[in-house]
Amino acid sequence: MKPFLILFLVTFSLVSLAQNRPKQPVAIILDTDIGPDYDDVGAMAVLHALADRGEARPLAVIASNKHELVVPTIDVLNTYFGRPNLPTGVTKGPGVVDGAWQKWPEMLVAAYPHTRRSSNDAPDAVTTYRQILASEPDASVTIVTVGFLSNMANLLDSKPDRYSRMGGKELVKQKVKELVSMAGAFPKGREFNVYKDSVASEKAFANWPTPVIFSGFEIGKQIKTGPRLVANSTLKSPVKDVFAFCMPKTKQDADGRMSWDQTAVLVAIRGVEPYYGLKRGRFVINGGTNSWEDDPNGPHYYLVEKMPVAQVTEVIETLMMHQPVKK
Repeated sequence: MKPFLILFLVTFSLVSLAQNRPKQPVAIILDTDIGPDYDDVGAMAVLHALADRGEARPLAVIASNKHELVVPTIDVLNTYFGRPNLPTGVTKGPGVVDGAWQKWPEMLVAAYPHTRRSSNDAPDAVTTYRQILASEPDASVTIVTVGFLSNMANLLDSKPDRYSRMGGKELVKQKVKELVSMAGAFPKGREFNVYKDSVASEKAFANWPTPVIFSGFEIGKQIKTGPRLVANSTLKSPVKDVFAFCMPKTKQDADGRMSWDQTAVLVAIRGVEPYYGLKRGRFVINGGTNSWEDDPNGPHYYLVEKMPVAQVTEVIETLMMHQPVKK
C-alpha cells in the first residue's frame, strides 16, 4: 500500500473516531423560581430526561423564590426522577416570595414523596453554588436560570470562604463556562424574571464575567406544551399531573402552556443549533425594562428563531413525557 494512502486512511480513521466519540455530559446547575408558573416543572423534566440520556450531569437545582413550597416542589421532582440527593439551596435575605395562584405546588407536595418540608430548611443558595463551583474543573459549569436573578447577584457579591479563596465574580469567571437565562424580551420589553428583582437582574447581567445567552419572552411564548402529555393515558407522573391540573384553569392555556423555561434548559444542554440562531450585543436594564445594543464584541447573545416552532415544541414535549430510569 502506498504511503500517502496509508496516511489518508489513518487520518480518516482518527477523524471518524473523533466524530463518533460521545460528547461529555454538560455539567449544569438549574436555578428556578418554580411556583409562580408551571413551565418550570416542564423545565425540570427536560433536565432529568437529558440527564438520563447521558447528555447532562446535574449538579444542583437551586431556588430563586423564597416561597415555603418551592424547595419541597423541587424535591418532589428530583425524587420522582431518581435523584433525591441532588443538592439544592434557596435565596436567603431579601428576595422574591411568590406562590402559584392555581395552588399546584400544594397539590404536588400532598401527592408525591419528598423529604424537604419547607424552603426554610434548605441551605443558602450562595453557599451551595460556591461549594459546587469550587469542586468542578475550570470553565466547565453551565448555569441556567429560569427565574429571578437574585442568586446570581448574590453569588457575584460573595466573599472568600472555606470552599474557595476567591470572591464570587472571580470564582464564576474561573469555573463557569456560560450562563443561559430565560430572561428579557427582544429587542426590547419588560419581562417577569427581570423586573421582579430588577436590582439583582441589573447587577447580575452588567457584571457577569462569562458569556450570557438569553432565551427571550418571544421565544417561549410561541411554544405551547401539555396537550400530548395530558392525553397520554399510560403516563403517570407529577409533570403530567401539574399540566392536567393547571391547563383547564385559564383560557389562554387551553392549547397548552407557553414554554419559556424549557427552551433555556434545552439550549443550555444541547446548544443553540439546530434550534436557534444568535444575535450578539449587550443587554441593558433600566428599572426592570430591557433594551438591546448590537455589538459584534458584546458579552451577551439572544436566541432568534430558526427551527420551526412546531418541531421545537415536539422535541420539548417529548422530553417532558420522559419517565425515570430505574437505578
